[in-house]
Amino acid sequence: MEQRRFGNSGLSMSVLSFGTMTIGGRERFAKMGNLGVKETVRILDVCRDAGVTVIDTAGVYSHRGSEEILGEALQGRRDEFVLVTKSFMRLGTTGPHEVGLSRKYLIAACEASLRRLRTDYIDLYISHEPDSFVSLEETMRAYDDLVRQGKVRYVGWSNN
Repeated sequence: MEQRRFGNSGLSMSVLSFGTMTIGGRERFAKMGNLGVKETVRILDVCRDAGVTVIDTAGVYSHRGSEEILGEALQGRRDEFVLVTKSFMRLGTTGPHEVGLSRKYLIAACEASLRRLRTDYIDLYISHEPDSFVSLEETMRAYDDLVRQGKVRYVGWSNN
């Protein structure tokens, strides 16, 4: 599998990734799939054997279920993969601080993802959407703090 560097960084990533939107599907997501831990472990084995090192997930996938099952499936093999997760989308049901790229939400969402993924760090933390209500400076300072704390190694942007 071809590997490429992430921008100008030293992070090497496979050109293909394992997208996890169908892991941990709840009943309302049944049309997309409902992969559990056993199936996810099997897919991770196939990915590893094929040289796919990137796992792409997000807290919003299967309404947190993807990260939860992926966290269990990655036990004992976390270092074999580049773990990518995303934030921005609403996960809560109430409150103005449960969506977006504000410092408050990004830090809370990152810490929640770390718990669900059962890991101490995220290799690549990506904003899932742009946020026209929050300054880029606020978002980047929050990302920088997460990197300095060792919770995140690299940051990126998606769907911009």
